[in-house]
Amino acid sequence: MTDAKPPQPLASRLPRVVDWDSNQRRVVILDQTRLPNEVVFLHCDSVADVWQAIKRLSVRGAPAIGVAAAYGVCLATREEPSVGRCYEAIDRLATSRPTAVNLFWALQRMRDAVDRATAAGEPLLASLIEEARSIHHQDRELCAAIGRYGADRLLDLPPAADTAGLTLLTHCNAGALATAGNGTALSPIYELAGRGVAVRVFADETRPLLQGSRLTAWELQQMNIPVTVLTDSMAGSLIRSGKIDAVIVGADRISAAGDAANKIGTYPLAVLARYHQIPFFVAAPHSTFDLSLANGDDIPIEHRDSDELSQGFTESTVPGGCSVYNPAFDVTPAELITAIITDLGVIDNPDAEKVLNSIGTR
Repeated sequence: MTDAKPPQPLASRLPRVVDWDSNQRRVVILDQTRLPNEVVFLHCDSVADVWQAIKRLSVRGAPAIGVAAAYGVCLATREEPSVGRCYEAIDRLATSRPTAVNLFWALQRMRDAVDRATAAGEPLLASLIEEARSIHHQDRELCAAIGRYGADRLLDLPPAADTAGLTLLTHCNAGALATAGNGTALSPIYELAGRGVAVRVFADETRPLLQGSRLTAWELQQMNIPVTVLTDSMAGSLIRSGKIDAVIVGADRISAAGDAANKIGTYPLAVLARYHQIPFFVAAPHSTFDLSLANGDDIPIEHRDSDELSQGFTESTVPGGCSVYNPAFDVTPAELITAIITDLGVIDNPDAEKVLNSIGTR
């Protein structure tokens, strides 16, 4: 895996997060660990390269992880053009991140593509690339639909008394950097801006890896959306000030009951929003729902290396030998969620019955 110059940016003024280089038969991934100071792309030539890129958060965000893993399976045929090697690649990539269900959704689609190609006697690599590109294209469409439904829902909100337009608070990064399209939580914001609606964003820095300050703020700046960064601990006083119209976040997995796992620090925001009586929205595609899990208690929570918290981007701020608690996600129960904005529509006051009726067996 080597650094490379970035390909041409999308019309949205943002570089592609993940793509397939058909000439070199490799996966090109934007290294988000280098943002906001450098725009560097990784050339992934092996399944191990893609696994490492997902594990170390060079590519992150549930939908983008799924797309990257799908293309990663295609690399298996470069190493050894056999069905067995493809299955091994799928199993290997499934171990990269445990919480984001889009990863497993995409890998199951790739497994099905292997089975179909084998049964029909079709070329394996061509079949896999076709399926991976389908997943990639579908994610762009899902993001656009979330944007439209979300914008319509947000326009129903009365703006805060002392602000012009809408002022929203978000946590982590659920934008174009986390997906193949315009994002999940940020997609409605881009849609509103495209409709000429004034919208301003406050972005939690999102400890410990600062995805809000490093990624969300950078992304919104590229899109000319006014953004202000604050520490996670400042969100309560900001909400209390009355300047926030709503909180909107993404999700990595949503249970059948509508409980949503998102970046650690999301649950406290939901509690604050409920106490201060402002809407709390979760935006995610239908592929983020895991109807096999009855509720949020069943969602596996990834715990990451202690160095991410104790050392982060500087010298250690924790005494040597001190234990560190570093879950990457928390779960917000459905009763604290005003609505889940999906590509299929908006689920107001989500519960098991509403989720089943909306998502069904998709």
